[in-house]
Amino acid sequence: MPKEVILESKSVSKRFGDFTAVDRVSYQLLQGEAAGIIGPNGAGKSTFFNLLTGLYTPTEGQISLFSQDVTKMRADQRVRLGVVRTFQLVSVFDTLSVLDNLVLSVARFDPKVSKKYRFILGSAHPSHVVDACIAALERVGIRHLAQEMTAELSYGDKRKLEIAMGLALKPKVLLLDEPLAGLSDGEITEVLELVRQVKKELTLVIIEHKISRIVDLVTRLSVMHEGKLIADGPPHEVLQDATVREVYWGPECSRRFSGLATEEKAEV
Repeated sequence: MPKEVILESKSVSKRFGDFTAVDRVSYQLLQGEAAGIIGPNGAGKSTFFNLLTGLYTPTEGQISLFSQDVTKMRADQRVRLGVVRTFQLVSVFDTLSVLDNLVLSVARFDPKVSKKYRFILGSAHPSHVVDACIAALERVGIRHLAQEMTAELSYGDKRKLEIAMGLALKPKVLLLDEPLAGLSDGEITEVLELVRQVKKELTLVIIEHKISRIVDLVTRLSVMHEGKLIADGPPHEVLQDATVREVYWGPECSRRFSGLATEEKAEV
């Protein structure tokens, strides 16, 4: 039985004046997929994420979520429908505790708390919200840091906190924008293991520059270059594409690879 298309863009573009950051990109994300998006700096990856999640409105084209047109829908409205994302630069409040970061993000979308009068007059830490937050911290392995000030965390633990904030919202689709950026080798290993666990439970899209780290993590890989989608398919097949190799490593590398491939075929 074919998997359901849960997030889709149709010929989506985003222009800033004369500059086209995303150029007529059509993309489908299937239920349960772990998809990767790669591309050199300035390829349009984060802008495309911003379009999918509602931070930007497309200049043209359409975005659908669960077959519903959400092209002009705000980011917070899309969160309520189940689309949650993290950012390339960790987006947390250093002046709050780890737990309070989570409470604030969860309360914003909890119908029992999010109304202004309830938020102002109610408890600052509703028990059901705190329980959900503690569960999210447990899930990412930093429950023991719940009362620590976020400013005191390592960058890797801040990244885990940001992922916990996303998971606490119970998303159906989680989009991770370069979750390994700025991490040490040890922290990369920890975050990758966390992402491996997460992908078993929900649909995942990940932007990442460290291609070797995600090639065995995702089931599908898409490549963007100069705002366009230039390749899409199984990771190892995509990375053998001559155009993809030229974009990443230059024409000389692409020619060498093509020569090796020709020799291998001749030997067979």
